[in-house]
Order: sequence, then C-alpha cells, then structure tokens
Amino acid sequence: MDALTSCFTAWRVIRAGPREIVEALVAPEHRSPSPALRTALAAWPHAHYWADTGRTELVLVRPLGPRRREAWVLHLALFLLTVVCALGAGAALEGTFQPPLGYDLVNSLRAGALFFPEFLTQPPEVILSGWRFAVPLLTILLVHEMGHYVAARRYAIDASPPFFLPIPPSLSPIGSLGAFLKLRSAVVDRRQLLDVGAAGPLAGFVVALAVLGWGYATSTSAPDGFGYPVSFIELAGQQIGLGDSLLTHAFREFFLPGAASVHLNLQAFAGWAGALITGLNLLPLSQLDGGHVTYGLLGRRQTPVGFAALLALVWLSQYWSAWLVWVLLTLVVGGWRWTHPSVLCPERSVAPVRQIVGWLCVLVFGLTFVAVPFGS
Repeated sequence: MDALTSCFTAWRVIRAGPREIVEALVAPEHRSPSPALRTALAAWPHAHYWADTGRTELVLVRPLGPRRREAWVLHLALFLLTVVCALGAGAALEGTFQPPLGYDLVNSLRAGALFFPEFLTQPPEVILSGWRFAVPLLTILLVHEMGHYVAARRYAIDASPPFFLPIPPSLSPIGSLGAFLKLRSAVVDRRQLLDVGAAGPLAGFVVALAVLGWGYATSTSAPDGFGYPVSFIELAGQQIGLGDSLLTHAFREFFLPGAASVHLNLQAFAGWAGALITGLNLLPLSQLDGGHVTYGLLGRRQTPVGFAALLALVWLSQYWSAWLVWVLLTLVVGGWRWTHPSVLCPERSVAPVRQIVGWLCVLVFGLTFVAVPFGS
C-alpha cells in the first residue's frame, strides 16, 4: 500500500461493510500512469479503476475479513426444484406428460403442489423428455446470474450465489420465475452499479441469441387458414399464443419468412422465454437490473423514467392483466418504491466509455420487451 500512497496527493478510506474503499487523488506526475504507479497497481491484488477520464482520481477496493458462509443447501435445493419444474414444463410441451391443472386460485395452488409427486414418479424417459427446453432455459438463467456474480466479485461486493425461483408448470408454462442474487454490501458509485446491473442481462442475452437461432431454425410453420396465432406453443394439448418482441419477430422472419404462423419447438420456446425474462429484468424500476442500469446512467433522473415505466405497465395491464402482478412484485422487492436507492458516491459520473455498456442494455430492452407476452 505504501507504494501506491506515494503516488497520491491525498486519499480517504471508506469502510463499507466487509470491504474497504480507497479514493485517491493521483499526483500529476503519476497520471499517465507513471512506471511507479503502474508497478504498484500490478502488485495490488484487488479491484481498482480510474474514476474520471482525466485519470486524476483512482478508486481501490479490497475485501476485509473472511468470506461469509453461504446457505449452499438452500441454493442447491432451489436450483434442483427449478430443474424439476423446467423439465416438467418441457415434458408438457413435448406432450409426454399432463401436469395437473386448476381453474381457480385454490385449485391451481393444489395442482402446483401435486405436480411434484406426479412428475417425479414418471418413467425416466418421460422426466427427461423435456431436456431441449429445460437445459437451454436454465443455461440462460445461470449465465445471467453468474454475470452479476462475477461483476460483483470484481468490485469486492458481497454478493450471494443465485437464488433460483421454481414454479410448477401447473402454474406457468416456463417452469421458473427466473433467479436473483443479493448484494449484501453497499455499492460505492454508479460505475459499479452499472457494471454489476448490466453484466447479467448482456451475458444471458448472448446465450439467448444462440438458443433462438437453434430453435427457430428447427421450428415449423403451421398450415394457413386454421386461425393459429402468429407464434404459439402447445402445452398439455392446449394452444397458447405468444407475443412477439422485435427480436423474436426478426428471428421468425429470417428463418421462416412469410409464415403466417409458427409452432415453436422446445428450444425455440426456451429462447423466447429467456428473451422475455431479459426484457422484464431490464424494466427501469427500483431493484430490477434495468433500475440499476438506468440509475447508473442517469443518477436521480431514474425517478421520472421509472414512474413513466410504471404507468406504462399499468396501462398495458388492460391487454395482459399479469402486468399488475409484475408491478406489485417489483414494488414489494423495491420497498414500495419505483425509485432506485442512492449509492455511496452518487455525484461521481460514469465515464463515456463505460456508459456504452448501459446503452447496450437499453438496446437489448428495446429488442426483447413484449407488450403482451401470452394470449396474443
């Protein structure tokens, strides 16, 4: 540390939970950086970055103390339940398994509970028949969450492993509500928030593109004149129409040009679902990835953007009522706020080169958002 501080004119140390942040003003002769500062930074074993384009301020981050013990049994149990639910959804899409269904809230919840014993007692070939849906979807979700996790660890942010959210195919054709991880230490500035928030959606989006290409290249068009939706799946013998994003529309037109209707196979639906989850996460609200990214780009100006998004979702609920549920869940997660909480140093701007990452997320949101996901 002495080799570094000899290159500074002033510095301060911030203790933020289980890590220490050093904010330093670099002496003019070391701002290139000088050979001495370059050598000292190479020997620094933790994260560091320049806080401004003029290289006058340097931020160093290092963890303090031992890493906390994780609840690995809980994380593994949730992941395995999600695997079972995704395989069940895939088997229902394949037509090899009929999940129990309910037609009101109480019976739907009962059907969801009955799914596990009914599905897990099926022959192995039935249980595994939906792998072409489950494996691609879970890969998208896992890569998404690991993007967050790796970015958070780079900045020594105390982040939990992913919590996967299973939901039986009796209640959702996707078999998962996605996943999340907890940031258990304060975020220093908007750059850190932007990098961590953007890493997940961008990483998952790359995998979703590959899955969509595989899926649409092997899907089939439906006969004309039968009144099929533009895109649809069949779940346990029931036809479900799917809404289009700009991305899925482009894939359909590229691989099946002019098709009046397309029956998505398992891997195509996995890509469609992965893109949908990406778009939902990038809504510019509170603690969603899009809230992190928008606050990283705009600071407190995220507030009116988030409010406009909230009003838009309420308006869209007249076409898909589940938007009201998503609004409620988002507000609950955000402590009944659509605004993003402040970081420790909100006044520190994000360098233009780093903002590219955020604007890429805005582009991905525009490509993946579906106004009416189901029933179109």
